Amino acid sequence: MSFGDPNNPYGQPPQAPQAPYGQQPPVPPQGGPGYGYPQQQPAAPQQPYGYPQQPAAPQQPYGAYPQQGAPYGQPGMPGMPMGYASWGARVGAYLIDGLIVGAIPGILYIIAVIIASSSSVSVDTSTCPPGDYQCISDAYDAASVMPVGSIIMIVLAGLIAFAGGIFILTKEGSTGQTPGKKALKIRLVKEATGQPIGFGMAFVRKLCHFLDGICYIGYLWPLWDEKSQTFADKIAGTVVVKSQ
Repeated sequence: MSFGDPNNPYGQPPQAPQAPYGQQPPVPPQGGPGYGYPQQQPAAPQQPYGYPQQPAAPQQPYGAYPQQGAPYGQPGMPGMPMGYASWGARVGAYLIDGLIVGAIPGILYIIAVIIASSSSVSVDTSTCPPGDYQCISDAYDAASVMPVGSIIMIVLAGLIAFAGGIFILTKEGSTGQTPGKKALKIRLVKEATGQPIGFGMAFVRKLCHFLDGICYIGYLWPLWDEKSQTFADKIAGTVVVKSQ
């Protein structure tokens, strides 16, 4: 008996069992999933023992809208201003703008009155027959005619005042700051975006000041309003804030 004898079952390495006739032998399992099987995601690396665990980021519920940023001037918005402008600062800015726009027209109106007063003509009804009321009326009309110089001064004053108002609206809409607001470091912005409101919206807001002028209650409203808004601000969606 020898170890090399093929008929000797002892000393031979174990043989794999043979599959029945017509079938493939079984394939030994491999380390990864076979072709066609779903791939397994690698496990997330774990923190070593003793390190603080990082909390997972909260996920939005299915169908929920993304969270919106805080409104302008509220905590949580980048570049939040220093706060809403005070009522005194707004009144001061309005007075400064009024002086800038109305100074020259006011001077021209004064000149027009002086010219009209110096060239006034006394009423002469001595040539009118007694009881001739038409002649007397014509005499008064002739004496009340305004001099040409006064008319020119008044028209020029009106044009300058109109141009000054357009200038104020343009600055307020494009930058949010008129000369008065810039001097007192306040700014008019859209409440939802914090950006200037544009010329058109500034004009609409100016028209809405008509409501503020009713018993002046709208102009006084910022004294106790949470956002220091007038009625015009609430309609136009604007706020006046402190600038840097």
